[in-house]
Amino acid sequence: MKVTLIPVTPFQQNCSLLVCEATGRAAVVDPGGDLEIIQGEVARQAVTVEKVLLTHGHIDHCAGAKTLAGHYGVPIEGPHPDERFWLDKLPDQSTRFGFPAAEAFEPDRWLHDGDTAKFGDEQFEVYHCPGHTPGHIVFFSRTHRLALVGDVLFAGSIGRTDFPRGNHADLIRSIREKLWPLGDDVTFVPGHGPTSTFGAERQSNPYVADGVGA
Repeated sequence: MKVTLIPVTPFQQNCSLLVCEATGRAAVVDPGGDLEIIQGEVARQAVTVEKVLLTHGHIDHCAGAKTLAGHYGVPIEGPHPDERFWLDKLPDQSTRFGFPAAEAFEPDRWLHDGDTAKFGDEQFEVYHCPGHTPGHIVFFSRTHRLALVGDVLFAGSIGRTDFPRGNHADLIRSIREKLWPLGDDVTFVPGHGPTSTFGAERQSNPYVADGVGA
């Protein structure tokens, strides 16, 4: 599987273009905006977008999802139903953060803990990881040892929990009980900034390294 990170919006959010190299089918994860850049990369790689996947409902991750899905005629999958709160507030979010007007929408398929999301020959396991937002999910490819974690975890940091319905204890629990058991060798793509591995964060992340807060 080929993974291309496409930073979008003034927040430089990591939109990901995932390509199944066996089939040329693709998924776009968290298209928060700058759709012409995303579409340009899809065209450059000459792949066929099969679906849009969302980790959570913050505007920099999902504002462009409905338009992009409509452009390609594909479904939106994710996040978890508890994220309806944030998706319903997209018009308010766009005003607050100075984004182009964004309409509330509902995905074609809500995703739950234990579900799978597929495109081409690739399959991702779905983990509900609340804390940053109530309905945040993480996508994990066991085959490629890759996780797309949105704003749950970053290289050297963790997601904010000061937004409405954020919960710090839930976030720490999600990381330690859902992500760490997947393995230290797992590379993760965060919602912002560089990639890292779970093992590296367990060693040095000041918020969730082994022994911190123990």
